[in-house]
Amino acid sequence: MRASKGGELPKDLLQGRSRFQAWRQRRRTRSRIPDTLWALAVRLVKRHGLNPTARALGVDYYSLKKRAEATTASEPPAPGPTFVELPPPAVVGKQCLFELTNSAGATLRLQLLGYDSADVETLARAVWSTE
Repeated sequence: MRASKGGELPKDLLQGRSRFQAWRQRRRTRSRIPDTLWALAVRLVKRHGLNPTARALGVDYYSLKKRAEATTASEPPAPGPTFVELPPPAVVGKQCLFELTNSAGATLRLQLLGYDSADVETLARAVWSTE
């Protein structure tokens, strides 16, 4: 929590404090704090922290902590990364037709799409080396 000049409380904490004080003046003895005020206190905890909020509102630190933790635990987790499957890239320009014949008369016809020239060389050597 960042205090203003002169140690003053932020505007929203002052408003929260005045709402709690107004409720305390109107309440019956030993009545519980309404859920709307607890919800306000929890929102202020998220913004200013637990101890400063408890002190400013005049509520029990541990009761406020318990409610703030319960609210945090009940919130749905933030969505994680999603998996997106991308189609394989289209092969353009890397097509060829080979006809390989060895000295024994065996012929091998290959149509290659998206090939690596080193793979073609390895294949050609394998066919020609069986002589």
